[in-house]
Amino acid sequence: MSSNPIKYRTLSIIVPAYNEEKTIATVLRAVLNVELIGDLEKEVIVVDDCSSDQTYSNTTKFIENNSGAKIHLEQHEKNKGKGAAIHTGIKAATGDLIIVQDADLEYDPQEFNILLKPVIDGYADVVYGSRFMGGNAHRILFFWHSIGNKFLTFLSNMFNDLNLTDMETCYKLFDAKHLKSLKLKERRFGFEPEVTAKIAKISKIRIYEVGISYYGRTFEEGKKINWKDGVRAIYCILRYGLFR
Repeated sequence: MSSNPIKYRTLSIIVPAYNEEKTIATVLRAVLNVELIGDLEKEVIVVDDCSSDQTYSNTTKFIENNSGAKIHLEQHEKNKGKGAAIHTGIKAATGDLIIVQDADLEYDPQEFNILLKPVIDGYADVVYGSRFMGGNAHRILFFWHSIGNKFLTFLSNMFNDLNLTDMETCYKLFDAKHLKSLKLKERRFGFEPEVTAKIAKISKIRIYEVGISYYGRTFEEGKKINWKDGVRAIYCILRYGLFR
């Protein structure tokens, strides 16, 4: 353990949601059921990105039925994209640490503590949860998606002088003061390469990576990212890494 670990009090969990009426209550219940290490309290911030289904009303009902939990609900008046929803969540977050939790069932909140440990122990300022390292469960899905992910991670590493295995992962844990110091612009899935490039430029930042599980979805099950987002990711890597 580090000789001088920082005492953190609250983890802010940002949940960007767009048309996730089938899963939002399940995800929020899973988040509330997690017992965090380090005596951390939880602050949950759901950002409904102008869903056309019952995501907002289902979230409202869940909050009403769990009045003792600290859950804050934001709503965009028009659909802006996942990155924009995360920006809204970052602004609303009051915790010492911030993590993003997708509103689907691809990531397991019980693994928050895996990411928290290097920070609580005083070693890390940022922790990425990699779907491609360790012995955790990983659903087998799309070959070309995996190739694309590895290619984007390679490019990001090259321009940012990192050695991550999964730049595109949803699970990124940040010391809030570092994340809030960034001027983030990307409104869709370009958030991942942008935040990686900008966080890597902070002087003496300590970035760690840990293995996590991944329960991926098919497009029929609600997966939203597509090849256009991959092209945008390449642009973002060049813009914020090479041409910053």
